[in-house]
Amino acid sequence: MTPLEKELEKMQSSIKKEMGLIFKANMHIFDWDLPENDEQKTAKVILDTMQTALDTLKQEQLSSDE
Repeated sequence: MTPLEKELEKMQSSIKKEMGLIFKANMHIFDWDLPENDEQKTAKVILDTMQTALDTLKQEQLSSDE
């Protein structure tokens, strides 16, 4: 196992936890701002937005390596 793989193994649960916290924080914001909030629809919108942001970040990082 390479040093990078070892570090990723250590950090993996932390990264997942942080992503979950970002999701939950945004769900709470929507709940506060929209009292009659459709939680299932909100979750989909937030997750889609997070995925778009991750895809953009990934693309930026991969293109900056060239």
